[in-house]
Amino acid sequence: MEVQSPTGTIIGHVLQTWHPFLPKFSVQDANLHMSLQVVGPCWTCGFGTDTSFEVKTLDESHSVGCISKQWWRVGLLQEALTDADDFGLQFPLDLDVRVKAVLLGATFLIDYMFFEKRGSTGPSAITS
Repeated sequence: MEVQSPTGTIIGHVLQTWHPFLPKFSVQDANLHMSLQVVGPCWTCGFGTDTSFEVKTLDESHSVGCISKQWWRVGLLQEALTDADDFGLQFPLDLDVRVKAVLLGATFLIDYMFFEKRGSTGPSAITS
């Protein structure tokens, strides 16, 4: 995924990296140099508990933040009947603002890839 701000100016990328069991992403700058890793859990469907994707250093030795799907804030009824989701994003305050924006983009990508309902029909897909 490419993150732009303003439109047309690339500030970074989020690239899914292969792993046999875990969802993994590399956070890259505009020149495709890796700056952080995002590592998810083996199982992403944790009803009732938060699902956390850790933001880690390049060597994955230290956690520096977290992207989490917050199940407890939405409630079971809203989760079952709507496509609304609540996410939390944590990162160091002194992190470069462009990397923060790319992490926000990674949050949208994770939501789309793991938590959006497949095959749902939106307003543009409704026919008479």
